[in-house]
Amino acid sequence: MAKDSNGYKDTDDKLPQAKRVKNKSPAPVQITAEQLLREAREGQEGEFRPPQQQINDATELADFRLRMRKGFEDQVRRQKQNARVWIKYARWEESQKELDLARSVWERLLEVDYRNHTVWVEYAGMEMKNKMINHARNVWERAVQLLPSVDQLWYKYIHMEEMIGNVARARGIFRRWMDWMPDQQGWIKFIEFELRYNEVYQARAIFEQFVQCHPKADAWIRYAKFEMKNGDVARLGRDRIPKGKADSLYRMFEEFEERYGDRQGIEDAIVNKARFKYEQEVRKNHLDYDAWFGYTRLEENAGNKEKIRQVYDRAIANVPPAQEKRYWQRYIYLWINYALYEEIDARDEDHARAVYRMCLELIPHKKFTFAKMWILAAEFEIRQLKLESARKILGTAIGKAAKGKIFKRYIEIEWQLRNADRCRKLYEKYLHWSPENSYAWISYAEFEEKNCDAERARSVYELAISQKQLDKPELLWKSYIDFELAEREFERARDLYGRLLERTQHVKVWISYAAFEASAMVGGDGMRSEDVIEQKEQCIQRARRVFERASDYFRTSAPELKEQRSMLLEQWRNTEEEFGDFGDVTLVQAKLPRRLKRKRPIVVEDGGSAGFEEYIDYLFPEEALNTNWKLFEAVYHWKRRKDSSAEDGEDKET
Repeated sequence: MAKDSNGYKDTDDKLPQAKRVKNKSPAPVQITAEQLLREAREGQEGEFRPPQQQINDATELADFRLRMRKGFEDQVRRQKQNARVWIKYARWEESQKELDLARSVWERLLEVDYRNHTVWVEYAGMEMKNKMINHARNVWERAVQLLPSVDQLWYKYIHMEEMIGNVARARGIFRRWMDWMPDQQGWIKFIEFELRYNEVYQARAIFEQFVQCHPKADAWIRYAKFEMKNGDVARLGRDRIPKGKADSLYRMFEEFEERYGDRQGIEDAIVNKARFKYEQEVRKNHLDYDAWFGYTRLEENAGNKEKIRQVYDRAIANVPPAQEKRYWQRYIYLWINYALYEEIDARDEDHARAVYRMCLELIPHKKFTFAKMWILAAEFEIRQLKLESARKILGTAIGKAAKGKIFKRYIEIEWQLRNADRCRKLYEKYLHWSPENSYAWISYAEFEEKNCDAERARSVYELAISQKQLDKPELLWKSYIDFELAEREFERARDLYGRLLERTQHVKVWISYAAFEASAMVGGDGMRSEDVIEQKEQCIQRARRVFERASDYFRTSAPELKEQRSMLLEQWRNTEEEFGDFGDVTLVQAKLPRRLKRKRPIVVEDGGSAGFEEYIDYLFPEEALNTNWKLFEAVYHWKRRKDSSAEDGEDKET
């Protein structure tokens, strides 16, 4: 190795020499960062989890606690300034229901670092969680005295007192906090606290102190908005300002809010402008219920309870001039919204009940009524757990202005309470009031069916079909037949179809009858296959007989009902196809008609013609034979006339 003149080794020969890159093209296989991270995760070992330890007696529990405390003490001794270790230690003592030891840990931590407000919050939170209110109050008092500039400690302290209902103490804490002149948010929270309890005068006094502590534009804007919401309307002077000037005034106020206020301030300015607009509309037409709806919705969004009630009272005072239901349909919803607001938003049971009572007294029930209002009033009483009051309201409704909806809802309520006798009495009154109502009869029978009393249900159905007039008899008969089928009383159902056909020969009745016969198998799951086949063949034969009877009826007794006859035959053919190997489509194939498109004149009211229209006609086989015979007869007569003419011509020539 070479040396310099002083005898030291020359280090130049140890310097690495630059290497040449032979190939600068990218590698054929590229490795991404995601692949490297995935391979790194796969190479890591699984998370270590200590085995679960089961404690069987008090001795083992004491040993476990001793080991844990020794471990925690070692940690806090090594990491005395680490608050997390102390908090974990205190929480563990709390989990062991050792509150005194947990307090000892918290106090030792405060001796180390009392300036950490998180420690105070956790300490007081432990006391509140274990319902130690006096201990928690002691912790909060020490915290706000040592750290009065930390807003979170004041918020938490006040929130605790307010949650336990100690409003006076919470107000006192707020006042002590305000002595330290906090930022604007603290003053705003104090004002919101007073407004929650409708202490408007207290809130106004706080605003006076607020603007003195923070004499800024946004503070004065908040004060002005407060007065606009809760102060005297006359102070604003908007009623004395002409409409054109008022619009310009509100526009200037909006611009001022956009420049100096926040989002809430801008929204309040818009609300005030909308309020002025609604006032102009209702003064122009006090029966404009849409304007009243918008006005009440606006005030509900604003949230001032007194203003909301004031607007609602003004709105419902505008009774429609005529006692006709069409004029009252919009007006009645003002009462409904008012009652729902009192119950849901204001949570004032007495006010809501008074609204319902006044509305029901105002409606002229002898001319018309609103079932919705009776039902809402009764449901309100049920929500207040006053069932007798609800029954009294619904009973009064039935006595004054009975309606089907009232009966239905009253029966539903009693059925939910499983009062079967009351339901029967209500059904009897319902049917006495409206004996032609098929729905009422069906509902009564289904009620008895749900009570597992088939004989009562059958008696109700029999009484129903014996009525001289029914609004929808087809639904009643269908329900009766379905009931017997559900009871597997096939003979009774067959008898019902026969009785129904004595009253009506509608094609749908025949089709339903045939479908019933095709599926009326009496046997159960334990039948032999031979018996099943025999019963199936019997069902098919009975269904065919029904189709044949129906076809003969439409062919002989009602030949003009061609479309219904065609529908019946098509259903017969489909049924034979559904029978599969047991079916015989040829039985009905020869009876099917041809569909013909024809034209007929359109006759107007004065008897004249207005052109032609196309319609579908059906040509049945027997009609086709008659048509062909008539054609042959016409040709025969034509031939004879032609031959006679030829003979006469020959005689004349001769």
